[in-house]
Amino acid sequence: MADRPGRVTGHGDTADRPGSTTGRDETADRPAAIRRVSRVVLLDPDDRILLLHGFEPDDPSDTWWFTPGGGVEGTETREAAARRELAEETGITDAVLGPVLWKRRCSFPFDGRRWDQDEWYYLGRTDRTATDMAGHTELERRSVSGLRWWTAEELSAAHETVYPTRLAELLRTLLDEGPPSAPVLLETERA
Repeated sequence: MADRPGRVTGHGDTADRPGSTTGRDETADRPAAIRRVSRVVLLDPDDRILLLHGFEPDDPSDTWWFTPGGGVEGTETREAAARRELAEETGITDAVLGPVLWKRRCSFPFDGRRWDQDEWYYLGRTDRTATDMAGHTELERRSVSGLRWWTAEELSAAHETVYPTRLAELLRTLLDEGPPSAPVLLETERA
């Protein structure tokens, strides 16, 4: 799903971006149950990161970039959710998942409601750079316009909104120092 200060991706819902609730149903400001989300920081052989380009369905000019991922379903593990979401959103099924890099809590309005998420970001590596968006849900088809591989330099120079908000800095640290010995707890984001 989309990715705002918290990205909601997965079956039936897409939310991952900050925005305003202007003109939205008043339920957009009511907190929902905490949604467990798994995301993938997917790197190719050239250390480029894959990001999806999302937008608010009712306002396509409100856009952002985010990592693949989405909600944990039923009894699946966080890692299983990361693999499933990666395959559904990108068509990439051969990624090797590594450790959890970062964890964060976020809350944001998206598609007429408020999303409260607990996100885990897994490191992923793949040799495949071709993507396929055929597995997107109906909401993802209404709120994701494409995918792109970014170098760390391109991400650092970007003037577009990216989630998590410090992704360029986090990626640079990951590439320079390797994965942290334990997941880094990122600041809570609320939009």
